[in-house]
Amino acid sequence: MKRIALFALAHIALVAIFPLAARAQSAAPTLKAEAVVSGDLVRIGDILENAGAKANLPVFKSPELGGHGTIQVHRVMEALRAHGILILDTRNLTEVLVSRASRSVTLSDLGRAVAEAAAKRYEIANASDLSVTFDRHMSALQVEPDIADAPRVVSIAVDQRNNRFEAVIDIPGSITLRRAPVRFTGTLVETAEVVTLARPIQRGEPIRESDIVVERLPRADVVSEAISKPEFVVNMAARRALRTGQTLRAADLMKPQIVSRDDAVTIVFKTRAVTLTLRGKAMGNGAEGETITVLNPQSKRQVQATITAPGVVTVTEAGPVTTASVNESR
Repeated sequence: MKRIALFALAHIALVAIFPLAARAQSAAPTLKAEAVVSGDLVRIGDILENAGAKANLPVFKSPELGGHGTIQVHRVMEALRAHGILILDTRNLTEVLVSRASRSVTLSDLGRAVAEAAAKRYEIANASDLSVTFDRHMSALQVEPDIADAPRVVSIAVDQRNNRFEAVIDIPGSITLRRAPVRFTGTLVETAEVVTLARPIQRGEPIRESDIVVERLPRADVVSEAISKPEFVVNMAARRALRTGQTLRAADLMKPQIVSRDDAVTIVFKTRAVTLTLRGKAMGNGAEGETITVLNPQSKRQVQATITAPGVVTVTEAGPVTTASVNESR
């Protein structure tokens, strides 16, 4: 009976011990292959699973915001040993990759901030008229991942002789930028929207919407007569041959000709009392609203008429020879 009792007690003890051993084994510190940190320091808990009470102890300096680097395992072991962690599962790793979390502020966002600050400083009406080009070595700005504020230009200076600018940019709430302000350099050019041609246009050819391109050019290179609105160009015709990329001016355009020399036209004679029509012949070219000479084939007389539609011209009572023409048409 004593042997049976002792055996039972031993069995109970083993059952109690093995789960504890299993839990101890599963909770053993284990090295991570990769770690993402958000602060200036890499802590034990960042690179070690099941670090326990020592998880918040710092062991390495973090990479720069948005950067990454590797730590050799033998260096990790030395750092952990200094804090009393002697046994851990390295998972046969040779190094640990550490990345620093960040929020990336794009050059596009930075350029918008620079343009707005320059427009205010130099009294330019629209910041959108300013084209900002950063120097090649400039890159996106990295700040702490929890900072949601927009970039702010602390100071800006523009050399108007060569359009070079230098700006110090800050983001409210960023401790990193407060410690080390970032200076950006590049060129700043005032631009203007102009309408240019996507293809060559022949004299008299109508211009369609697909034939034009709206682009921005340095204001210093834009003539004062340049057209900036596409609606002033579409459905107009070229007054002369125009080349690809040419900036359009009002003097380059005319209304499309809807009557050509020698075309048969309908002449409409209008008086206060009556309206008469007869066939005639155009003696010149013209667009809607323009005045051309037309021939009355029956009387061989010529009159001045206004083009009112394709193939239609109108002579009003005020016309210089309307009365004579009407009488002769009878």
